[in-house]
Amino acid sequence: MTPASTRRRLPLAGVSIAVVLAFAAVVLGVWRPWVSAPSSAPAGAAASGESVAAVAPAPLILPEHPTVLVFGDSWTYGSAATEPTQGYAYVLADLLDGETIVNGVRGSGYLKPGLDGPAFGERIAALDPALAPDLIVMQGSINDREQGVAGYRDAVNAAWDALSATYPDATIVVLGPAPHELPVGAGTARIDTDLRELAGARGWWYISPIADEWITTQNYLSVIDVEVGRKHPSTDGHRYLAERLAAALGELGDAPVTEAGSETAPEQ
Repeated sequence: MTPASTRRRLPLAGVSIAVVLAFAAVVLGVWRPWVSAPSSAPAGAAASGESVAAVAPAPLILPEHPTVLVFGDSWTYGSAATEPTQGYAYVLADLLDGETIVNGVRGSGYLKPGLDGPAFGERIAALDPALAPDLIVMQGSINDREQGVAGYRDAVNAAWDALSATYPDATIVVLGPAPHELPVGAGTARIDTDLRELAGARGWWYISPIADEWITTQNYLSVIDVEVGRKHPSTDGHRYLAERLAAALGELGDAPVTEAGSETAPEQ
């Protein structure tokens, strides 16, 4: 190879290298392997099996005479009360000096269809957007305790996304499952943990009748009708639950929030 031919090839090699470098820059600019892929999940939500970070909820502020949508299962329906309208969701209206819109379907859950209607997600899709509640109490449910882990958190997130999209101006408080029997079963305890974490990730208040010991061995038989009521709250039990719920809702607006689900301790 002569020196002249060598000189002719050098510019071509430089052009080739420049093209390769430019192509690599474009690929890296689009791909950027060091950057995590964007997620299509809603803010604060987590897919099945993922841990979630808690977000501090804002203090609960309600108007003087609030409209409250209470959504849930047979406990919300009023099962085992002398009349369903003596169930906790109905009694709550007087305790809050407001109005409750009760939407309870026996046997239903996030995964499990109910006796009188479908699972939570389909029921939420059928809600009237014109209701415009100030507060939504999302209750339960123990009915998913035997449905297994697979798909549960995804179903919860989908239902909650739909609920918040239907009523964007409403405050949503999640009321976890209450034990229908003691000791609390593993499936019910898992649901309580899952719902607490998922609510915390969204900055929603979570009320846990299990953690707060609403039903204990000391008061179990005075709250739960184990015979005709088939382990649902009695009429007195429903009133007790309504009183506990009203008190818990009142506490959510009383103290400044320090972290999700907790409040500043009073001075000693």
